[in-house]
Amino acid sequence: MLPSLKAAFALLSLLELVSSRPPTATSPKVKLSEITQHIQQLSSRVQVPCNDTRVPQVTFTDQKPDQELLCQATTALSKVTRCKKDYELLIINLKSLHSITSCSLSNENEIYLRNFLPELGNFTQGMYRRLGRLAAQ
Repeated sequence: MLPSLKAAFALLSLLELVSSRPPTATSPKVKLSEITQHIQQLSSRVQVPCNDTRVPQVTFTDQKPDQELLCQATTALSKVTRCKKDYELLIINLKSLHSITSCSLSNENEIYLRNFLPELGNFTQGMYRRLGRLAAQ
């Protein structure tokens, strides 16, 4: 009985050690996939929370670096206040994909969140595909 108790205690200690470690860095490809999946989940609901919220428009077709566009998307989503909890995971993943601390974003043109999310999803899917092509080369 004593050896099995020691073994159980050792396993519990090991489990505690592993769970207390900070999560390892996740690859950009995994984060992009998570963003796309989260957007699909938000869009598949009967009614997307706060879909009538207006956010600054990010022109994902601009010839700006991906880092800049990701920063602008993060900034735009950070302006959502009413349903902030629904978009926290998205914001965290977007922030982890770029190293820019602040970026300029015009409040001149705004777009409904229900239209912004699919555009962001298309952009991140494109980035995912490009990363896949680069890895294959």
